[in-house]
Formats: sequence, structure tokens, C-alpha cells
Amino acid sequence: MQTYDWYQQLIKPSWAPPSWVFGSVWKVLYIVIAISFGAVFIMAGEKKIPWIVTVPFVLNLLFNFSFTPLQFVLRSNVLAAIDIVLVLTTLLWAMYAIYPHARWIAFAQVPYLLWVTFATALQLTITYFNFR
Repeated sequence: MQTYDWYQQLIKPSWAPPSWVFGSVWKVLYIVIAISFGAVFIMAGEKKIPWIVTVPFVLNLLFNFSFTPLQFVLRSNVLAAIDIVLVLTTLLWAMYAIYPHARWIAFAQVPYLLWVTFATALQLTITYFNFR
């Protein structure tokens, strides 16, 4: 509850969605991520793609799962802003890396890319508004 209160007290832009939207969107995106990223790891395990192609996917998961603790446990907007930029960067890298091997996986990331782009803009704005 203290985390919720802390986040509610942050200065946010007028275009920030209500908190419940984030959970709803991420539930859908995590299904797409599980299926498509899982396919990448299966393809690598079956030697259909080089293991190096999995690197941006692994990093993306690491950065993605780091965001919530950085933002809501450490309450660090700056670290969360850096992290979300890394999520966006590794996602673009992952899409580029997999495209020659499995275009459907690259295209399946488009909703994730759109959301992370929006989330990056939002986090950078919140960080700017609340920088102390």
C-alpha cells in the first residue's frame, strides 16, 4: 500500500493512463512474450538459429523484470528510466536479430514495442517531473 501511495503522489503527465491499465496490458503482452521468446529459445536449442541470437532476448527479459523492483521497491525513477531505455533498446535489437530467421517472432513484438515506447516516454517524463 505504501508503494501505491508513493506512486500516486508522483507528478505525472496528463496523458498518463490510470494504474489499472498497466496490469491489463502487461497480462496480454506477457502471453505474447512467453510464446515468441519461448520459440526463440526452442529454435536455439534445436540449433535452428545460433545461440547468439538469444542474447538480446535474455537481456530484454532481465531488464523487463528489473523494472518493477527498481521503480517500486527502490523507488528510483532514475534507475527505472535507465532500465526502460534498456528494455526498449534490447527489444529493438532482438527484433533485428530474429528477423532473418523467424519474421513472425519479430512482427509479434510490435505490440510490445509500441507499449514499451509509450512506457519509455512516460517514465522519462515522470523522472523529469520528479527529479530531486
